[in-house]
Amino acid sequence: MADQDVEKDLLKIASAFYTQLAEGEIPSFTLPLRTRDNIVYDEKERVWVYGEKEGLRSAKTVKGAFQILKTAYLIEFLKKQLDEGRSSTLRELYYISENWGDAKFNVQSESDLLIEDLEIVSQNQRECFHIRPEEDGASVFGPLKVKEQTRKGEKVIHCQDDVGDAGYLIPNNIDKVEFLEHDAKMILAVETGGMRDRLIENGFDEEFDAIIIHLKGQPARSTRRLLKRLNLEMSLPVFVFTDCDPWSYRIFASVAYGSIKSAHLSKFMATPDAVFMGIMPSDIVKYDLPTDKLTDKDKDALHSELKDPRFNSEFWKKEIKLQLELGKKSEQQSLAKYGLDFVTKVYLPERLDELG
Repeated sequence: MADQDVEKDLLKIASAFYTQLAEGEIPSFTLPLRTRDNIVYDEKERVWVYGEKEGLRSAKTVKGAFQILKTAYLIEFLKKQLDEGRSSTLRELYYISENWGDAKFNVQSESDLLIEDLEIVSQNQRECFHIRPEEDGASVFGPLKVKEQTRKGEKVIHCQDDVGDAGYLIPNNIDKVEFLEHDAKMILAVETGGMRDRLIENGFDEEFDAIIIHLKGQPARSTRRLLKRLNLEMSLPVFVFTDCDPWSYRIFASVAYGSIKSAHLSKFMATPDAVFMGIMPSDIVKYDLPTDKLTDKDKDALHSELKDPRFNSEFWKKEIKLQLELGKKSEQQSLAKYGLDFVTKVYLPERLDELG
């Protein structure tokens, strides 16, 4: 469906609220009940669908009024996103609402459910709103040309021009890939798929001549091997951009120093020159980022890292101790609090300047 049609469907919902208010009615809308006993089988489509039982979302109660308010703010945001040809992830949407005052979402599950509400009422999929989930596999996107050995012979691929938005998927055996040429100045290894998509959409690869590699959480052996080979064979510096939590620090450690469980492979996979450029505990303070509380498991992991030789530098000791004092953690996409361009226009350029 065209963006203009989707926008019209969304605006019909907001228009109904306006009409209700103009006629002295309490704003409301109905939704199918999302319960097990309201699921029926559609014989024609051969799928399970909602039945006829419905619930009312109304501003008659304080809770309901806030829901209507948040719905209106969300429709406004989605309209702007459609007008600008932009997109965002479910996680970014949650953080963007930080600037919505009383309409901000308290937890992501709340914004996820409201997106589902709009899908149902407008009869459009969230993809039509340009809303993306966090998914996809580890990949490469940027000014790099490779030659891959496949079952049908050799295949030459440009990881920027010959691929989709997700990039070139990293094969299991990266040593079957030959690096032909590149126009890059750096490699940015990114923890999450949502942030990978944000950087590509914002043109970070072009503006900074960067090869963007999606780690997909704890990186697979093939991904770590790829980073090492690019660093050694193409003389490209590697920067690792992660969340601000103990598990993300271990992602960096596995890239730079190797995994404790596979230390015998470190010489093939570790990239000792890799530089940490992720969200730091000091960034939580500096940028007043949205946070979550550290769990007991998080705290135990941080204390363990203070004893881990891979985190024995003054930088890591200072940051980890600060995080324990704050009792907080944060995510890459919390930077969306300041808008979808903040990460590429402000945060990463500032970090690159700091790192020289």
